Amino acid sequence: MREHGGNLDLAQQRFGGRADDWIDLSTGINRLPYPVGEIAPHHWQALPSHTEIEVLHLAAQHAYGTSAPVVAMGGAQAAIQLLPQLAPRGLARILAPTYNEYAPVLSAAGWQVEEVRELDALAGANLAIVVNPNNPDGRRHDPNDLLALLPRVGHLVIDESFADAVPELSLASEAGQPGLLILRSFGKFYGLAGLRLGFAIGDAKDIGKLSAASGPWPVSGAAIAVGCRALRDDAWAKATSARLARDCARLDEMVQAQGWRLVGGASLFRLYETSDALVAQEKLARGQIWSRVFAQNPTWLRLGLPGAEAEWSRLAEVLAR
Repeated sequence: MREHGGNLDLAQQRFGGRADDWIDLSTGINRLPYPVGEIAPHHWQALPSHTEIEVLHLAAQHAYGTSAPVVAMGGAQAAIQLLPQLAPRGLARILAPTYNEYAPVLSAAGWQVEEVRELDALAGANLAIVVNPNNPDGRRHDPNDLLALLPRVGHLVIDESFADAVPELSLASEAGQPGLLILRSFGKFYGLAGLRLGFAIGDAKDIGKLSAASGPWPVSGAAIAVGCRALRDDAWAKATSARLARDCARLDEMVQAQGWRLVGGASLFRLYETSDALVAQEKLARGQIWSRVFAQNPTWLRLGLPGAEAEWSRLAEVLAR
């Protein structure tokens, strides 16, 4: 399995404790999740209807500010797995470093894959991939710069999994244009990653392909019920975005005494440069706080944002040791 956050089982094996004892800050998942509320029994018992799925699509269009066709999937990862089917095999270029699932998925499907460091270097690719804001360093790209790239590639895929709190970065409103595909994650911002819900937004041809490949019931009844409720709760989304901005500043200030330098981040995680990330991770783990390190950069440590005040207090206590 490729390196990801959320590997709390590894933390338990090395440092002990039950899962409930740990504060998992190794992911970019909101630790104050959307309040799910009651779910009617039929959402568990019956197959989702076409009408219910379409209502979910309308809720996604509302939340993401688009009228373009949408297809719901089992998380943004499910869409990534289907990207090789968008077009005949060719050259895929990925703006790197970034989320580490794109390259192996495309390579396994027979695509020629190149990782590039600058936006302009994506030009000429049959499939170009940009994560905006980027994971793990939070690098941001102006939507106009991305649109300018669209005529220079076959397909342009923009992964906006961390864009909920910065809607001004989103190109979802432009996604009806041929060749432009937007991926959105539901579970991160709404703190419900276990629900496995995400969306692809694009023109009718591409969304039709992805929909056909996903099958008749791509998401569960429970995901539809919760997704419809959450995606239309504008007040919750606005308040959460404001809280996350405050919490990013709070975390940055909290770690200053450690001598860690802010490399970047998005609204749900921060990336710091340390003298030795494994040492920093172990210090946190001794207090049963799990973080993420990166094999390709031994100084990088990524932290999600604590949720409840008790989590902030424990983090402060562990850092002070």
